[in-house]
Amino acid sequence: MSTELVISAAVLIGLAAIVPCLMVATGVFGPRSKGKMKNEAYECGVGLVIGAVDQKFSVKFYLLAILFLIFDIEAVFMYPWAVCLRELGWFGFTEMVVFMLLLLTGLIYILKKGVLNWR
Repeated sequence: MSTELVISAAVLIGLAAIVPCLMVATGVFGPRSKGKMKNEAYECGVGLVIGAVDQKFSVKFYLLAILFLIFDIEAVFMYPWAVCLRELGWFGFTEMVVFMLLLLTGLIYILKKGVLNWR
């Protein structure tokens, strides 16, 4: 093994040991503040509401999140396909066209259902 490789590995191992130790030391020796607000649950900027179990959210929030995930996954699949398009040839091209047509039919369906209309 070359000396550069050994030095690089030693620096990496050293940093991997130092960073968690610093994090633990900050938690142990750092300042603490106590109070009612400090001990309450914090979730997405929404304050604690009494009776939050009974609070109902619109289904459209969840549908929008699912739609975001679907189209985000589409983009994730399209990047490696675009990189390997020459090796895949026409078979890969037709498979991506079918994939995009399926997602397009889903998009048309949700537009006709009015999922993205917030009124």
